[in-house]
Amino acid sequence: MIVSIMQPYLFPWIGYFQLLAQADVFVLYDDACYIKQGYINRNTLLAAGQAQRFTLPVPGASSNKRIGELAFDTQVEKLLKTLRQSYRHAPAYSDVMPLIEDVLLHQDRDITACCQRGMENILAYLGLTRRLIRSSELDYDRTENAENKVIGMCNALGGDIYVNSTGGRHLYSAAAFAAQGIVLRFLQANNVAYDQGTPEFVPNLSIIDVLMYCTPDAVRQALDYYHYTE
Repeated sequence: MIVSIMQPYLFPWIGYFQLLAQADVFVLYDDACYIKQGYINRNTLLAAGQAQRFTLPVPGASSNKRIGELAFDTQVEKLLKTLRQSYRHAPAYSDVMPLIEDVLLHQDRDITACCQRGMENILAYLGLTRRLIRSSELDYDRTENAENKVIGMCNALGGDIYVNSTGGRHLYSAAAFAAQGIVLRFLQANNVAYDQGTPEFVPNLSIIDVLMYCTPDAVRQALDYYHYTE
């Protein structure tokens, strides 16, 4: 069984969704500490042909708090206005915008709940089903170092393959995972380009941009555009 683990991100880039889509179980690492200036509450959109950062505030955000202790702000109209203005002419706007509004306007502001809702909405739109679970629901030793915590979560789930993004190569040792009967792999996203209606392609934007300009079938194909390294 393939396990992947990531902090919950709000409408992350397609590489995050590639990690999600290839896993049998995807763990939302909600009992990790919150990362300020990270991608939990922000990403990048295409506005007037340029990359533009968006942020959804997190009141009381602190790196001393767990992600599961925090919630998104209820003030979302500015972000919704930006999305509507930026993508109102995109081919899939009428199908995709309601999925986004459902997340941003939902009563439950818990960070993990909002991010998970966004992932599940997008998976359903694409006709995909994956098991998502919170790390806070798992029985593992939270006093261990980062590597052993991940191994502990894999063991709790019965996973025999762990896949991480290549950004975590310096954190994990294949030998340590192998000692527990787990194969360690790293997923490297390939370059994904599509028609944004602009002279030059702007890469590495939020999944929102991909969904707005691509058909569900094209997005599903893009989710397979990666390779593993070990």
